[in-house]
Amino acid sequence: MRALILAACAVTVAACVVQGAEAPGFTRDVRPILQRQCQGCHQPSSKSGNLDLTTFEGLMKGGSRGPALPLIVKYLKGEAQPRMPLGGAALPNDQIEAIAAWIAAGGKNDSVATPADTISAEHPPTYAQPPVISALAFSPDGATLAVSGYREILLHKADGRGLVTRLVGLSERLNSIVFSADGKLLVTAGGTPARFGELQVWDTATAKLVRSVMLTNDTLFGGAISPDGKVLSAGGADNTVRLVETATGKELQKIGNHENWVLSTVFGVDGKRVVSVSKDRAAKLTDAASGGFLENVNLLRGELTSVVRHPNKDIVVMGGDERVPYIYMMDRPKVMKTADDSTLVRKLPRQEGLITSLAWSPDGKRIAVAGIAPQVNIYDADTGQAVASCKGHTAGIYALAFTPDSARLATGGFDGHVRICNATTGEVVQDFIPVPVAQVTK
Repeated sequence: MRALILAACAVTVAACVVQGAEAPGFTRDVRPILQRQCQGCHQPSSKSGNLDLTTFEGLMKGGSRGPALPLIVKYLKGEAQPRMPLGGAALPNDQIEAIAAWIAAGGKNDSVATPADTISAEHPPTYAQPPVISALAFSPDGATLAVSGYREILLHKADGRGLVTRLVGLSERLNSIVFSADGKLLVTAGGTPARFGELQVWDTATAKLVRSVMLTNDTLFGGAISPDGKVLSAGGADNTVRLVETATGKELQKIGNHENWVLSTVFGVDGKRVVSVSKDRAAKLTDAASGGFLENVNLLRGELTSVVRHPNKDIVVMGGDERVPYIYMMDRPKVMKTADDSTLVRKLPRQEGLITSLAWSPDGKRIAVAGIAPQVNIYDADTGQAVASCKGHTAGIYALAFTPDSARLATGGFDGHVRICNATTGEVVQDFIPVPVAQVTK
């Protein structure tokens, strides 16, 4: 019924009065469509056609082909070429009709006035204090450490001795960072809460955003890249796992096997399967090609927040609010029962707080566990014996990353410091704030 009313409104505003329906508004009807379908290509860091659709002002300004309002519906309908969204599926008719009806009603801005967005690549964020660090990753060549900030990734020298460059994007929160195996791409999963979930794909050689993929109306978590680099995965607050083609940004699968937020994903060794963990307590094994559910890897216990895989075996370690890291085989022989603990390899000692992040060293020998407690514990992956503890944080730790040679471990969390520890002794060898903090004058 709403679609019929919107269609009538698109023809004439008076029809809205006759139907007794309120004309579509920018905030309620139009902006969510633009956020979800358009701003991946039309944003300050990737302004295709010189058009920015992240704000009402940008929409009104238009782009290289002129004012946007007279043209946007034509491009969405395919009456002007190329049809938009470029390379994506056509928008549903009711969404196009909502935009058309809003334009017919005068194209007014009904949103609450907000300060103009002044953040861009030329004007990166400024900080009065260090932000919470939610993601870390070392480049495969060991030269660079990527650190999450507010709306940006900060690329540092791997030893923490200098900021190299800043990659400024649209998402307020970056919940995961991962490099491709060849180091040519850097991918983030994040978004802005209650507005959009975004995958960003950056070219590391040029420090340019090559692709932004808007997938949900809330943030994304636990991004991963398939071993061959062709597919990206992420979990969402909408209880789904999304698989996306790296080269095009095309959504390959929307997987709805979970019953709560999906907080972490990882591919199997051959990239044909994905393990995802959720607040619903399940670690689910899914066929990446079909999106079909295969089985639960684990016995259900507490909510799960993180999962990582052995560097060259189909074995994963997972953890969450139960505080215990569990190591499971991904494969279950047919004679074994589904969703029991038959595939449990071992469990590591119970932590002092909820587990928020896990890391498996590239040589396969160590597992690092971080959480609400202000220290990271490192264990021998084969025996489960404690090896070392990295201390120095003053609050919870949310991000971990081993160096490619497995010798060191970077940690970050609530206090905004990055600490790089010796992975064998736990000694902190470098401690730095990754963002430039402005000096406050009295």
